[in-house]
Amino acid sequence: MSEPTEANGTTGPAQGAESAEPAGGAGRRHARVVLVDDHRMFRTGVQAEIGQTEQTGVEVVGEAADVDQAVTVITATRPEVVLLDVHLPGGGGVEVLRRCAPLMGDTERPVRFLALSVSDAAEDVIGVIRGGARGYVTKTITGTDLVDSIFRVQEGDAVFSPRLAGFVLDAFASTDAPPADEDLDRLTQREREVLRLIARGYAYKEIAKQLFISVKTVESHVSAVLRKLQLSNRHELTRWATARRLV
Repeated sequence: MSEPTEANGTTGPAQGAESAEPAGGAGRRHARVVLVDDHRMFRTGVQAEIGQTEQTGVEVVGEAADVDQAVTVITATRPEVVLLDVHLPGGGGVEVLRRCAPLMGDTERPVRFLALSVSDAAEDVIGVIRGGARGYVTKTITGTDLVDSIFRVQEGDAVFSPRLAGFVLDAFASTDAPPADEDLDRLTQREREVLRLIARGYAYKEIAKQLFISVKTVESHVSAVLRKLQLSNRHELTRWATARRLV
């Protein structure tokens, strides 16, 4: 297996990691994949789980940590499937989709995108699907199911984690665009992510672990959210998020 190309370094699969094996044997199918996520530890874990090509049929040909890196690596490697995080430095997953639209539209060698995110918020799901992604799964997915999802997307199917498909069906059942929320638009993607976890009752340490950031960074994000929304404490923040169905 060739070594994966990464815009900011090269990593190989972890030794001894248990990997998912597709039904019927790996020799029957093969997919070249690029991993796009701003957390190196997460990329390394996914690489270890699915990137042992002889067992899974998945070949990780590149990695990227932000929008510019992602566009560069995807354009250079032309994978069949891109595993794309929704929240990325430089504009988020939607910006990657926008800049890679010509590759998605290639009739002979289309690059297909599968969102892989910690977020299960309706606005994130709908945003990347409108941008052209073929599916959306959360990071709680097992290695076996992720491998299966990759091949289904490669074949042109739409793939969603349970309950997320309902968001898409509801969104596309109406031709009306969702109303703009000026308050929410003031927040960065990361601040929105922290907001949702706070509203769901997560402690700062739990949020830090979930998002692979420090507790101090979580505190900074919470302070920024409270200031931008003109709220006083996390209880008001929870009520604010619940009223907008962000939880």
